[in-house]
Amino acid sequence: MTAIERDVVIIGAGPSGLTAANELTKAGLTVAVLEARDRVGGRTWTDHFDGHMIEIGGQWVSPDQDALLDTLAELGLETYSRYREGENVYIDKDGEKRLFTGDIFPVKPETEAELIRLIDELDVIVAEIDAEKPWAHPRAEEYDSITFKHWLEEATADQEARDNISLYIGAAMITKPDHAFSFLQALLMAASAGSFTHLVDADFILDKRVVGGMQGVSIALAERLGDDVHLGQPVRTLRWSEDGVVAITASGLEVHAKRAILAVPPVLFSRISYEPPLPRHQHQLHQHLSMGFVIKVHAVYETPFWREAGLSGTAFSPYELSHEAYDNTNHDDPFGTLVGFVSDRNADGVFELSAEERKARILESLSHYYGEQAKNPVFYYESDWGSEEWTRGAYAASFDMGGLSRYGADQRTPVGPISFSCSDFAGAGYQHVDGAIRVGRETAAAIAAELKG
Repeated sequence: MTAIERDVVIIGAGPSGLTAANELTKAGLTVAVLEARDRVGGRTWTDHFDGHMIEIGGQWVSPDQDALLDTLAELGLETYSRYREGENVYIDKDGEKRLFTGDIFPVKPETEAELIRLIDELDVIVAEIDAEKPWAHPRAEEYDSITFKHWLEEATADQEARDNISLYIGAAMITKPDHAFSFLQALLMAASAGSFTHLVDADFILDKRVVGGMQGVSIALAERLGDDVHLGQPVRTLRWSEDGVVAITASGLEVHAKRAILAVPPVLFSRISYEPPLPRHQHQLHQHLSMGFVIKVHAVYETPFWREAGLSGTAFSPYELSHEAYDNTNHDDPFGTLVGFVSDRNADGVFELSAEERKARILESLSHYYGEQAKNPVFYYESDWGSEEWTRGAYAASFDMGGLSRYGADQRTPVGPISFSCSDFAGAGYQHVDGAIRVGRETAAAIAAELKG
């Protein structure tokens, strides 16, 4: 058994934990980062298969993500714009393929009017929500007691309008059916991006990518910490008192520290045994959080053939197996890559199939957007975060009905010497790398203020 002493032990080497660790070292404190996986990056993961770079996890940068943009600049990492020239594709409930530009789908005029009205109405309500504390809104409990599905049904009788508004929040972001999360949770999702309009605008929310991949952020942050990052060290026990903590890993490594930061998805908090147990309130809080589920599909082709047809690669349909897809061609790559997403109940369904059947079904869906050529990629890969031992879902955890107003204010409240830091608990940048960095900075600043006086 090996024992080391540090000021702070950080559990989890994703963007949030590594940001906190770097901020703490800048403040003159010593750290140890314990990571269960054999890599850093958490829910960001860039890998290479058959010579093709695949962004298995989070990858996009939007213009409002100041924390991420500042970090990229500090680390010397470059970005490039997502390809978006040409027309987008929409498939309606009858399976008709329509081309369009702009943000509003090419639906019948009365549905278009409803979409615009609903977006405007949501923007007004979202503007009242403080993303850092949505539970403080005067109507928070009311909004948290109704599902997003219920709100949509009360807001409009137009089914196609409901289906499309639901797509932006449910399938595309929270990755749960709209009957499974509250209206307040939906408002937080929009408020975290600045407005509902931002979520509708793919050119904004999916603006740029990182040259070399988003995992490069974590790799660069980890390099600055050197030997203070310990891979393959899942923490099994966390002993704590007002005097400090002892983190014990599966291999027997012990880190004695004054403070601990849990920088992992909240669904993994229960994988650690706490001595003494966490207070009842935290146990209850954590049980009301669950991950969504989405498959990220990567299809690589000899060339980005859709561009020759004048298509941007951007495609949407709440009626397709792959509800959205984009041109995901890598920087200076002669090959063309499409990325599609299969979410919540659709993802459940295809995982009941064999791998070959699932691949055929998904590629068939992509062909509805891009044509028959989409069925024949030279390389195909599915990111299944639901099967990842140290993640167990995607993109992030969200509260069940009533949970956000009941427990949200305490999700980051420290328990003795234990603090919590992850993108799941972010306000601005919720469930994004930007939010992970923001929370990591804030958590580190609070601990440094305590320990340094």
